[in-house]
Amino acid sequence: MTTHLSVSASGSFTLGGDLTVHRLGFGAMRLTGEGVWGDPKDPAEARRVLRRAVELGINFIDTADAYGPGVNERLIAEALHPYPKDLVIATKGGLTRQGPEEWEPVGRPEYLRQCVEMSLRRLKVERIDLYQLHRIDKQVPLEDSLGALADLQKAGKIRHIGLSEVTAEDMERAAKTAKIVSAQNEYNIGNRQSGNTLEYCEKHGLAFIPWFPIGGGDLVKPGGPLDKAAKRHHATIVQLALAWLLHRSKVMLPIPGTSSVAHLEENAGAASLQLDESEWAELEKPA
Repeated sequence: MTTHLSVSASGSFTLGGDLTVHRLGFGAMRLTGEGVWGDPKDPAEARRVLRRAVELGINFIDTADAYGPGVNERLIAEALHPYPKDLVIATKGGLTRQGPEEWEPVGRPEYLRQCVEMSLRRLKVERIDLYQLHRIDKQVPLEDSLGALADLQKAGKIRHIGLSEVTAEDMERAAKTAKIVSAQNEYNIGNRQSGNTLEYCEKHGLAFIPWFPIGGGDLVKPGGPLDKAAKRHHATIVQLALAWLLHRSKVMLPIPGTSSVAHLEENAGAASLQLDESEWAELEKPA
């Protein structure tokens, strides 16, 4: 890989009006053990991935207290603290872990306050750049959960607040309690069910952070539409899927994750991949 590889070609977005990041970021979830549980198989390689991400110009890293749990945030601090001045670290709280691949929402205010304090400690920061409610807890009024985060924001422990896996209606309701700057939903070229949430973000100038940005299904299978187009452009399916997200909307901040430096560099190559409008239109057709 060339030493000139950089994600700067992905363009930039300003979160909350004051945090400008390159649009192609990094999702750190995979830097944990199997089932997003425990330490990664190769902690040294995980730290190399994080350091290489910064070298590639990535200045938006997404994590969560539930990844590990706790492991992911601690690893980021081990690898990158003291942080570069332009690095924005987003974390999340509100999902508890009972074991590998087990997740349970808890949105009680007292629990979220504890989550924030522990994330501050593990990340070694005095204020979290972007704190996202990992899931809405149906047993707790959204206003109560967000009210706790808004109080922590006023106390200077959170800079900006975001939501994860929400509808446009959820965003509208949330905005009555706290200033929301982002939504993080599953979204990719093969799964666009969160289109209404994306439209809400576009209308209000909010960041839309797609998780599972590569997706699956017929579109990304070998020999499928993306594969054929990728070969024409001497790219990979992964690169093309990420480039589509960057093309799809100016508020889109893809956060592909990996535990390999080689795959990280491959993902970064998507930032400079360009197709014309007719090619994008052809790719978006149902398989």
